[in-house]
Amino acid sequence: MDLKNLIAVSGMPGLYRMAGNRANGLIVEELETGKRKFAPSRKHQFTPLESISIFTMDDATELTKVFQNMLDQLADNPPPAENVKSEELRDYFMDILPDHDPDRVHPSDIRKVIRWFGYLNDKGYLTETAGDEEE
Repeated sequence: MDLKNLIAVSGMPGLYRMAGNRANGLIVEELETGKRKFAPSRKHQFTPLESISIFTMDDATELTKVFQNMLDQLADNPPPAENVKSEELRDYFMDILPDHDPDRVHPSDIRKVIRWFGYLNDKGYLTETAGDEEE
């Protein structure tokens, strides 16, 4: 699973690939269309997906591990729709990541993780890479 160069950009919907950088921002590429545009750092904040973690009771778990758990359980426990009640989202996330911290992981965070997972899985970004098999 390779989340390298994939970023979330504040103020812009969806996920993007970092195509290049400038001193005053990034050139981002839409995953859907491949269209590139400049996102100035004065207006946007950039978060690489590989740096995102989910709070757990002890420490934190990387987003790649959460996605891998979701992928492993996809046949038996598919993700719920984004518009279900918060209790259903929490139940699903308890199955995926039992030790997540319910006080610091909000339903909106779970919705975002489910949305990102669905999008990346549909586009084929969540397949195992050679580096994943060695670990």
